[in-house]
Amino acid sequence: MSEPTISTRLRGDLTSALKARDSVTVAALRSALTALDNAGAVEVRASRVGGTEHVAGAAAGVGSTDVARLALTDDDVRAILRSQIEEHSRAAGEYARIGRDDIAERLRSEAGVRAAYLAGPTEGAAEP
Repeated sequence: MSEPTISTRLRGDLTSALKARDSVTVAALRSALTALDNAGAVEVRASRVGGTEHVAGAAAGVGSTDVARLALTDDDVRAILRSQIEEHSRAAGEYARIGRDDIAERLRSEAGVRAAYLAGPTEGAAEP
């Protein structure tokens, strides 16, 4: 059987973290999954000007607005996670610089949760 994707592992681990009431892991995984969902969103075309007689620009018919999301590869997911880790690390440095070590530590902890998913599926999976 093939290994689960990083996204699948993130979603499964979120459920475990919620059950364990691990707030740092929950925050890190929710943020990561939101970033992945946003990256998989399809751009809305501005050229769609049609509509019905009731609402300008509205599409008519059941399913007429359904569009498949972009499929993200594990490499895409890793790039997004790396970006979030870098962003949180920079922010943690700024918070530490102004004396907010509590926030800095939380951001570093969340970055650490995400970093665990950059490794292979069994060697680096986060344990909530």
